Amino acid sequence: MTMTGQCLCGAVSYKVEGDLQMTGVCHCKNCQRQAGTAYSVLFAVGDDQIKIDGDLTTYDDTADSGNVVQRHFCPKCGSPIKSSLPTQPGVTFIKAGTLDDTSVLKPQVHFWTGSKQDWVDIDPDVAQIEANPG
Repeated sequence: MTMTGQCLCGAVSYKVEGDLQMTGVCHCKNCQRQAGTAYSVLFAVGDDQIKIDGDLTTYDDTADSGNVVQRHFCPKCGSPIKSSLPTQPGVTFIKAGTLDDTSVLKPQVHFWTGSKQDWVDIDPDVAQIEANPG
């Protein structure tokens, strides 16, 4: 499988080759703030599966778990592109909204549901983790 995506202004683009490791939805407060909405939809791939063209800026965030989350975004338009965690080397979490075609995504799990917005309904057939998944 080959997938492509980009930021809002097009200064950063990427190509992903191969199968996704995971597709999830994070409801933590930091993802809500970073995404500017109720949650962040993401998918995981190996670092060797993604090729990024363009420069990214990185913000080192500290999650409620105490783990560092490196949030990488376009310095021109601010679009979040990916996240990485030093505790999970070799894995890149891509922000799903940046994909050119999102039809391949089927969330398998919802993380940090303890801090989800009250008005968000989650399909009861999809796995839910109330706090830190790790």
